[in-house]
Amino acid sequence: MSPSARGTLDWRPAAEHPELLAPAVAAAIHLVPEALVAPIDASLADTAAFCEAYDVALEASANCVIVAGRRGDDTRTAAVMVLATHRADVNGVVRKHLDARKASFAPMDDAVRDTGMEFGGITPVGLPGWPILVDDAVAEAGDVVIGAGIRGAKLLVPATALLRLPLAERLELARPA
Repeated sequence: MSPSARGTLDWRPAAEHPELLAPAVAAAIHLVPEALVAPIDASLADTAAFCEAYDVALEASANCVIVAGRRGDDTRTAAVMVLATHRADVNGVVRKHLDARKASFAPMDDAVRDTGMEFGGITPVGLPGWPILVDDAVAEAGDVVIGAGIRGAKLLVPATALLRLPLAERLELARPA
C-alpha cells in the first residue's frame, strides 16, 4: 500500500478523546467537528520520522509554524500552515502580509509558552487569536495530518476545515521544497 493521509494509524473522533489533545486544542476542537485524532510515539512526532513510521504521505502532512513579524517595538504573530513538501516564504509573502520590517520563526520557548502546546505538536486549532495563514497547496490537499498540541498525537482534518478557523486566510505563501 502506498502512503496516504490516513497511513496506518488508528483514527478516532477527536472530540471524544481530549486526553490526546493539548488543553487549548481540546477547548477549540468543536471548531473542527470532523477532526480525527490518533495516538503516536512522541519520539516520532517530527514530520519525516512520523511519515515514514506511520506510512503517511508527506504531501498530506501540513506543518504549523509560528512566525513573529516585527516593525519597531511592535511584534505581530501568525501561524503559517504549509505542506511538509513546501517551504514558507517567511521573508517575502508572510512578512509583507504582517506589515513587518522583519519576520522570522518565533523562538521555540515563546511559541510553546504562547500557544500552550508542545514543540513539534503546535497546531492551528486552539491558537490565541493569531492570524492563521493557510498556503494554497494545503487548502487543496484534501485530508491533512496536523499536530494535536502534544507530541504524542496527530489530527486528521479536511484542509478546508482549516479555513473555517477564526482569523484563517488562504494565501499563496509557499513553494515546493
